[in-house]
Amino acid sequence: MAMTDLLNAEDIKKAVGAFTAAESFNYKKFFEMVGLKKKSPEDVKKVFHILDKDQSGFIEEEELKFVLKGFTPEGRDLSDKETKALLAAGDKDGDGKIGADEFATMVAES
Repeated sequence: MAMTDLLNAEDIKKAVGAFTAAESFNYKKFFEMVGLKKKSPEDVKKVFHILDKDQSGFIEEEELKFVLKGFTPEGRDLSDKETKALLAAGDKDGDGKIGADEFATMVAES
């Protein structure tokens, strides 16, 4: 399944484009811009599984660095600072990774 099966390609392009500058990534704005906030819980889980590249059931810090590329190959890598901030925002149980429920909560809170 591709991200464009779930989200509008034009919305993805605009959202990724809005955060091309280093240190500009804001997950709340990004999730809203790509239309993820309006999606059903099932669709949010599908997006999670696309971003979970190694299919471990978690999005680890290494995968978070490439979160924008998960939406489109043109996306940039997040900086270490942005990656750590995103992990801190999503990792509610402190295990160093984001599970599907934590991801859903992050999207809902954005």
